[in-house]
Amino acid sequence: MMLLVIWGSAYFLVNKERMAIERQAELSVGEITDTYEALVVRALREIDTALKLVRFTANSTDHASVLSVLNEQRLLPPALLFTISIVDEQGMVIETTNSGLLGQRLMPPSQRTLGDDYLAVGEVDAYQEKQLTFTRPLMPEQEGSSGWVVIAIDANYFVSSYEVRSLGQQGMLALVGSEGIVRVRRSGDTIHTGELMDIEAWKSSTLDAVSDPFLTHWQGVERYTLVRKLYDFPLSIVVGLSAQEHLDAAQQLARNYWQRAGWTSGLLLIILAILGRLSWQLQRARQRVMEERVLHAQQVEHLAFHDTLTDLPNRAFLSRLITQAVKLGGRHGDSFALLFLDLDRFKLINDTLGHDAGDHLLQEVARRLTSSVRGSDIVARLGGDEFVILLSKVGRREQVEPIATKILSSVREPFMLAGQECHVSVSIGVSLYPFDGLDEQTLLKSADMAMYQAKQLGKNNAQFYTDELSAEMDVRLTLESGLHRALADHEFRLFFQSKHDIEAGNTLGMEALLRWQHPTLGLLEPTQFMTLAEESGLAMPIGQWVLENACRQNMLWQHEGFPALTMAVNISARQFYDNSFVESIKQALTTTRMNPKLLELEITESMLLQNVQRTASIFAEIKKLGVKIVVDDFGTGYSSLSDLNALPVDALKVSSSLVKRLSGTRRDQQLSASVIELGKSLGMQVFAKGVASHEKTRFIGRHSSLSFHGFYSNRPLSAEQSCEREK
Repeated sequence: MMLLVIWGSAYFLVNKERMAIERQAELSVGEITDTYEALVVRALREIDTALKLVRFTANSTDHASVLSVLNEQRLLPPALLFTISIVDEQGMVIETTNSGLLGQRLMPPSQRTLGDDYLAVGEVDAYQEKQLTFTRPLMPEQEGSSGWVVIAIDANYFVSSYEVRSLGQQGMLALVGSEGIVRVRRSGDTIHTGELMDIEAWKSSTLDAVSDPFLTHWQGVERYTLVRKLYDFPLSIVVGLSAQEHLDAAQQLARNYWQRAGWTSGLLLIILAILGRLSWQLQRARQRVMEERVLHAQQVEHLAFHDTLTDLPNRAFLSRLITQAVKLGGRHGDSFALLFLDLDRFKLINDTLGHDAGDHLLQEVARRLTSSVRGSDIVARLGGDEFVILLSKVGRREQVEPIATKILSSVREPFMLAGQECHVSVSIGVSLYPFDGLDEQTLLKSADMAMYQAKQLGKNNAQFYTDELSAEMDVRLTLESGLHRALADHEFRLFFQSKHDIEAGNTLGMEALLRWQHPTLGLLEPTQFMTLAEESGLAMPIGQWVLENACRQNMLWQHEGFPALTMAVNISARQFYDNSFVESIKQALTTTRMNPKLLELEITESMLLQNVQRTASIFAEIKKLGVKIVVDDFGTGYSSLSDLNALPVDALKVSSSLVKRLSGTRRDQQLSASVIELGKSLGMQVFAKGVASHEKTRFIGRHSSLSFHGFYSNRPLSAEQSCEREK
């Protein structure tokens, strides 16, 4: 059957291609005939119009000047192609556009049509070239001959449109007279005249010879031929395309199809032989393949619903289990709890010990979590270091708290990672069904909020979802969405707090304090939004804005006549360790043209501990600019005195927590005084921060005229309020 299909298809394609080529040849003959007819008719009409124009002019003027007058008026066709002559009744040329013919004798026309007014077509030999002549009488209304107007043109002109590309070498363009005499014919590059072509016999043998192409066999060539009679003129046109030339392509295709059919048949027989050899092997392997497919399907299903690293249920499987638990809870009134867990310090483990150690940690945590819950509970991994535990048949906090405590204790046990003992904790958020949500998304969101609260409260603890927590998260989302437009909408403000010399009583400098004028939440302090800014990557652009605007305000005060005061700007850790931090300082100073000696950068003492070596290199670049460096919150960190003494620090700002102790017991006062004296012993300028009472001011005054600022001396004010106060 397949062989029958192959050879039947080959036969069908061969016939189809042959018929398509024959049809295309017939269409091509029609198109070429239409074009050729239009060209010939246009040329004949131009010739006939010129004959009638010359005759009309000759009948109304002197014969000797007719052609000259018309030529001057550019009414005659170009002399390069057409030769126009006026002949008298004896056949003598009396005027012509070709001076070589003047005075010669031409044979009178022998063809007449339509009475005395006729268009005669004839032939002459001139300069070894065949020319066609077109003649009309000068005075057709008179009896007898009174002369003629003759236009001669090279016969090649009527077949010059022959294109080998479309007609081939054996095609045909011909102009045939009414007697069947070929006036001119071209095939390829060869031109013939004077042949006899029996057009009437062709027409009588074909019913549609006038409108459709037909096959003719003339002079040994079979052609698709179309004949058109030019009814306004005693001529017909004949267009032919060689059948052999057009069918060569079909024959070549036929050979290709038969060859391909033969090759395909041979290949098919070989394939059938091979298949016969392999069929019994296929039968033996079929059972084994089916078993492998079943096993593979089971593996795929397992991978689709389980985490590849820990082999715990993944997010998709957990979603299905929670949805099922919600349906059962709604039907039977059962309750359950969701525990959302996130490992603390997991990123540090990954960064320091590598991802292999991190993967091993996740596997070990998964094992400990599974062993810490009941067999009916589900432990799933969402991704990264996030896990979710589904506790069934629990509905009160008292039931969840012992399990959460057991989980916290289990995870706190040390892990052996890359040959080192590591300690990791976990933060847990808990939501209860149906109290904290009635669907999967709400329950997970509630547990996630509670887990975030556990992170905020110092990690390594478990927190339950509350409505107040939801409100706090709504505020957080509002702040997060507003931070991205705060800079563009100019919602940030700078407030300024003065720094005083307690002995002289004058102002030493100003400190720029950032505030956010939120459109709905009001005026916010940095502690309410800077943590979010660092998490969202906006700490650097906000810090740059504070730096530039603080310097710009300092210069505005100087231009208004105020003394040149120092301007202190707080720098966050994210901003300080950014690679472009030093360049941002240069840009701010260059833009505002402020003296670098007036700029003070306040760095917290805790930042010095993160990377002392890198901090020292950054400090060195800052000092090259001439900018001062102040260590903020001095006395609260654990920086070594050797590090402080080695770093190019200009001043120390005593922590406000130590200043608060000044109003406490004698021991608290001695502790604060010791820290202040320790800072002064390092050879640095020391001033107090957060002075808010007269007693603290008097205490500071007893310690070497310590500079200070705080609410007691001056609350943070806007630039305009600060300007009015100084005035």
